Parts: sequence; C-alpha cells; structure tokens
Amino acid sequence: MYHKIGSPPPETQIKSLYVPSSLLERQVREFREEKFQTVGLDRWATFTEPNDRQFVVTFDDGSRSVFQSACSLLADFRFSAIQYLVADLIGGKNEWDTVKGEVEDPLMSDSEVREWLSAGHQIGSHTLTHPHLTRLDPQRAREEIFSSKTKLEDRFGIPIRHFCYPYGSWNQKIRDLVDEAGYETAVTTDPGVCTDTKDPFALPRITVRHPPRNWRTFLSQFLPWSV
Repeated sequence: MYHKIGSPPPETQIKSLYVPSSLLERQVREFREEKFQTVGLDRWATFTEPNDRQFVVTFDDGSRSVFQSACSLLADFRFSAIQYLVADLIGGKNEWDTVKGEVEDPLMSDSEVREWLSAGHQIGSHTLTHPHLTRLDPQRAREEIFSSKTKLEDRFGIPIRHFCYPYGSWNQKIRDLVDEAGYETAVTTDPGVCTDTKDPFALPRITVRHPPRNWRTFLSQFLPWSV
C-alpha cells in the first residue's frame, strides 16, 4: 500500500504517506531482480493459495505524484498497479486532508487517469469524497460506495470491480454494502498478507513508508537487539 511518491513537504502533517521516488525505484528493481511478478486483484480467489513471488501493488487517493513518478517506472519493469480514485475529486486536490490543515496534494486529472490505464494499470473506487464510512448514516454510506462506482464507470468506460475503504474505516455493514454494490474485492489498511484471508472484501495490505528519522530506527539498523 502506497499513497504519495516524493519527498514530504516540510509543512506536511503526515510524512508517512510519502515514499521517495528513489526508494520506490529501488524497491521495484529489487523485486524484479528477485523474479517477483505483479498480479491483479481479479486473481483474489487464488490469494489463499501459496503464490511464490507474486504480489499486488496498490496506491490510495489518486495523487498526481504517483502518475508522475510511478506510472512509467512500473511499466519499465513490467509491473502493474491499481490506483484507487476519489471519484468526485479527480483533477482536484486532497480536500479531505486540507480541511484539517494538511498540505495540498494535486490529484490525477481525467487525461492522466486515461494514460495510467493505457499503460496497463487499473483503477478502483475510493468513494466519492473520502469519508470515514463507519461515521456516516447508512444512506450516505451507500451513496459514497454505489455512486463512486457508477461515476468512474461512466467516466472511463470500464467496469470498476475493486474498492478501497478510506482510512481503513469499515465494519460488517459497510463490507456488505460494498458487496451489494457489485464490487469483487475491497482492500483494508489492516496489516497482513492475503494468504490468511478468505473474505475478498477484507483484504489486508502491507504499508510501505519511509522509516522515520529517530534514534530507535537508527539503532535498529546496527543494534537489532536494542529495539
């Protein structure tokens, strides 16, 4: 699970959402050298079986930084990824964060999404406006889940089969709405690997983030027993 690619601006509040482009390139190169392959979430039914050197690359939110830094890089290494888009904010900015004082992050435009698709990548739904779904009344939660699917399908002319819970906010009722809407999978922010999961609407992920610069992290590189 990735969000934004690049160095975090000094004023940003959540630096962990950024992964430097040099680190992304290093990770992709190492995966390729070790003979890993990316697969699509359409293959979710096989995730409970041993899949040696196979994984899914996911990006949340639709940050333009992903298009600028990851689209061609992944293609160069013959990797594919899925980008979860906030349907009502394509070409805009991360309004769900800026209202809380977070730094502005431009989102992929219509043409950039189409280029992303042309490069062999996928898109999924991340709702209409990126709310905490479990905090909404049932009707509004339904609207966020159902209408985002319809809007993306109408806009880009492709079926939208995959969903991502904003903030990892979900419960059984939200999960059932996603199923009812006609999605095939939903990813969470719960840590783990999918070989342990039988529910396609509760897929865990591994968060990729740049290590914080603190003494605990520094010491762990040289004195593993100290942390």
